[in-house]
Amino acid sequence: MTIGVDLGGTNVRVGVVDNGVIVHQKSHALHDKESLSSTLSQVIALIRSLVDHTVSGIGIGVPSVVDIEQGIVYNVANIPSWEEVGLRDILEAEFNVPVFINNDVNCFALGEHLFGMGQGYSSLVGLAIGTGLGAGIIADNQLYVGSNCGAGEIGLLPYLDKNIESYAATDFFRLIHHTSAFDAHQQARDGNAHALALWNEFGRHFGHAVKVVLYTYDPDVIVLGGSIAKAYPFFKAAMLDNMADFAYPVTLRRLKIFQSQNENIALLGAAALVRQLV
Repeated sequence: MTIGVDLGGTNVRVGVVDNGVIVHQKSHALHDKESLSSTLSQVIALIRSLVDHTVSGIGIGVPSVVDIEQGIVYNVANIPSWEEVGLRDILEAEFNVPVFINNDVNCFALGEHLFGMGQGYSSLVGLAIGTGLGAGIIADNQLYVGSNCGAGEIGLLPYLDKNIESYAATDFFRLIHHTSAFDAHQQARDGNAHALALWNEFGRHFGHAVKVVLYTYDPDVIVLGGSIAKAYPFFKAAMLDNMADFAYPVTLRRLKIFQSQNENIALLGAAALVRQLV
C-alpha cells in the first residue's frame, strides 16, 4: 500500500492506493493558510488518519517548483506561508516511511500514463487547464521534470501581448471577458450563443498552445485535465481548426488528444511516485 497526496491551494486530498486502485480516500479544506505550522498540521493530521503498518511510502503532488532530491517545495500556489518548506524531512520524521514529492501537473501526467488515458503510449503530455496552464511530460515511458522540476511551463511562454495561459486558462474568462469558465460552460450547455462564441475563441488560443506542445515534445498523446477541460467538447472544433496549419501534417494525423476521465488521476500519480522514485 502507498499513500497519495494531492495538495491544492484550497483543499488537500489523501488516498490509500493498492495496485493503482484507491481503497480509501479523505479530503479537507485548508484553513489559516498564512500559517505554516497550521497548514502543515492539517496535512499531517489528514495523512495520519489513513496511515497504518501496511503503508510503504507517501507520494505528494504540490502546485509548485520542487527540489526533488532534497524534498523541498518552493512558493506553493495559493498557500502563501509555504515559501520554502522541507516537506520530505518533516513527513519522513513524522511517519517513518519514504516520502517522494513532485509537481502536481507531473503527477497528473504520470497518473494518466500509468492508469488513465495514456496507458500503452511511450510519450505523453498532460495539460492541466485551470488557474494556469501547465504541462507534465512523459518521454520514453519516464516522467521528465527538468533540472529544477520546471519543465513543461508552456503557459508562461510569450503569446500576443501577454503569455499563453493568459488566453488559454482562467484569465481568458476572468480578465478578458469578465466572467468565469464555470459560468461560460453552464451557459454553453444551455445553448447560449455568446457563450458558444466565447469557447470558440478560447479554442483558437488553446490550439496555439497545443501546437507549442507538438513542436517541443511531439508526444503520442495529449491528455487534457483540470477544471476547464470539462468544457472540451465546446472548444475542440476551434482548437483543431487552428491546428490545421501545423507544419507536419503526419504529426496531426497520428496525434491523439483525450479528455481525462478520472478526477483522482493526480492522486494516483502522486502515489506512484513511491515506485517511480523520481
